[in-house]
Amino acid sequence: MAGGGIIDRAHALVEERFVTASGPGGQNVNKVATAVQLRVNIYALNLPQPIFHRLQRIAGSKLTASGDLLIEAKRFRTQDANRSDARDRLTELLEQALVQPKKRAKTRVNRVGKVKRLKSKKERGEVKAKRGAVKSWD
Repeated sequence: MAGGGIIDRAHALVEERFVTASGPGGQNVNKVATAVQLRVNIYALNLPQPIFHRLQRIAGSKLTASGDLLIEAKRFRTQDANRSDARDRLTELLEQALVQPKKRAKTRVNRVGKVKRLKSKKERGEVKAKRGAVKSWD
């Protein structure tokens, strides 16, 4: 499958940077750079046009203006765990982009279905028409 080659190429082009994580965690968080930032330039992957556009749409705010896909992982307390988490998320993102969406088949309503729908709309309209201001009997 072509997907394996694309994913392998992405993992080869990955740049990793370890940073200190934000949030709770006490002194460990302030001292140790356990969070990882993964950066891959999607233009360097030479993806086919449809896959490239799907990846752009799926990545959303993780994609920078220069075409870098930025994934930040800080869920775990160790660099190794965060590194593998970030790489797994990159793989998952690429696998989603490789899946071609199914084309929607147009459906047609038959004559009986149209008549039935119009009849129910007419009945509903009559119910609503009966609502309104209460007339005085004086």
